[in-house]
Amino acid sequence: MPLSVIIITRNESANMVACLNSVSFADEVIVLDGQSTDDTASLAQQHGATVILSDTWEGFGHQKNKALAHATHDWVLSLDADERVSDQLAKEIQAVLKNAHHAVYDIPRLTNFCGQWIHHCGWRPDRVARLFKRNQARFSDAVVHEKLIPLNSQSVGRLQNSLLHYSYPDALAYWRKLQVYSQAWAQQKFDLGHTTSMSRAIGSGLVAFIKSYVFRLGFLDGAMGLAVCILQAQAAYGKYFTLYCLNQGKK
Repeated sequence: MPLSVIIITRNESANMVACLNSVSFADEVIVLDGQSTDDTASLAQQHGATVILSDTWEGFGHQKNKALAHATHDWVLSLDADERVSDQLAKEIQAVLKNAHHAVYDIPRLTNFCGQWIHHCGWRPDRVARLFKRNQARFSDAVVHEKLIPLNSQSVGRLQNSLLHYSYPDALAYWRKLQVYSQAWAQQKFDLGHTTSMSRAIGSGLVAFIKSYVFRLGFLDGAMGLAVCILQAQAAYGKYFTLYCLNQGKK
């Protein structure tokens, strides 16, 4: 069965080539670029992708649905630019498409943090639904943390080989993403009328650390595991603190 790959981008020139090379087995690659100021779009075109330029940004869910609308094949694989399809996963996807028993499949994701693969901390297996029949699912309209939603009540299949996630090449990349996601999450909640308090923000940070370091065995990942758990606590605190500031009328 032919396969379309959809990727949404914004200033992803550092990731574009490696991402596209990992899906060279696909029959079609659609890149929806959201106002990049670097050479993301030209790199994608040079490596065989069909590039669609978007002059608006309404959040990750909306962008992915816009990209999905341009896919022409029945089966679709959705990727982020900082993800790579391993050789083993590529073979598994091709085998599944020959004899699919589900309309939607999720994939375990393995994340690299500052050069180390993280196997605990709640980051593994981190299953994400990404392989699906085009007319059987769509993405939620969430600004951040969008999810693929099957359109019919049916079971979701599970692939076994990992999608490789190079989201955090260094600490600066984490802080940048934390700022973007915290602000977007807080604004989304604020627009829906949600409120919070400083005690909720502090408590969320503490709970996030204990959960990821103790109960999700973050200590088994060594020093980088500790760093990840501390940063996850910071992320939990940061998003609620940002919402608190919006509630108080402060920028």
